[in-house]
Amino acid sequence: MHAGFSTLADLAARLRDLPAPDAAAHEAARVRDAQLTKPPGALGRLEDLALWYCGWRGEARAQVSAPQVIVFAGNHGVVAQGVSAFPPEVTAQMVANFEAGGAAVNQLARVAGARMDVHALDLERPTGDISTGPAMTEAEVIAALRTGWEAVAPETDLLVVGEMGIGNTTSAAAIALALFGGAAGEWTGRGTGIDAAGLDRKTQVVARAVAANAGATDGLEVLRCLGGRELAAMAGAILRARMMRVPVLLDGFICTAAAACLEGTQPGALDHTLAGHVSAEPGHARLLERLGKDPILSLGLRLGEGTGGVLAMGVVQSALACHSGMATFSEAGVAGG
Repeated sequence: MHAGFSTLADLAARLRDLPAPDAAAHEAARVRDAQLTKPPGALGRLEDLALWYCGWRGEARAQVSAPQVIVFAGNHGVVAQGVSAFPPEVTAQMVANFEAGGAAVNQLARVAGARMDVHALDLERPTGDISTGPAMTEAEVIAALRTGWEAVAPETDLLVVGEMGIGNTTSAAAIALALFGGAAGEWTGRGTGIDAAGLDRKTQVVARAVAANAGATDGLEVLRCLGGRELAAMAGAILRARMMRVPVLLDGFICTAAAACLEGTQPGALDHTLAGHVSAEPGHARLLERLGKDPILSLGLRLGEGTGGVLAMGVVQSALACHSGMATFSEAGVAGG
């Protein structure tokens, strides 16, 4: 499927015409669940996960066969404001580590049986400093969105998108502040592990960034002005997945902030997504609450890369293994069905 957008107006039009889940498949899956060899509701949220997945895939007895993990990397001009404990060179170094299979997300993707792809977006050319003006031009954000769109494999049936980008928790905090308001300190955390003075400086930078881009209120404009190339690519991949009716498990604060830009433009744009986990980054739980997303896992993670989303893949795979593989009462010859 061609991206079909060359401007943010084109993309906004795409967002107004999104596919819905298959109601008949969802109902058939619900009927099947009621006949399985277990008391009603005995598998708790696993049952809800299975029905959600079956509805989006249009199959009453669906299984995950081609999960995909995509990590996008980008660099941020706002790093010059001293918002990170690490220099921007680390982004490229970590991309090499992903490509060599040495990062945490590589190991988790392997356990989940997921294909993993890595896309570095113009690392030698950081985005603009959001504390003084927009991160990207319209052409730049469209190019990043299209990279994400095109990165989703045709056979993918469950998607996690992750990121790497020194300074990107600053962008995520600014996006959350612009979309949902409040105080900068409510959305700003220590990211890579900055000290108290660094946190105060970062909080001030987040507030200045939103003020410097006060004209951005629509979600896509917020993404252009306050995001990064990797955040835009994640949003593009999440939108492509919706067009393909592929369920998505959101990762941490940065991924969720990128996704929130779609929701900020078109309510319901994230109906095909669930929160894989809630991270230790303080703004993440608040952002999930604003989006109405109940996390599957809570493990104190704050690494990013897609790690929490990939861990949740295993829960969804298990939910579907039970839903699609269990016998019904009649098949098993068990009384009580």
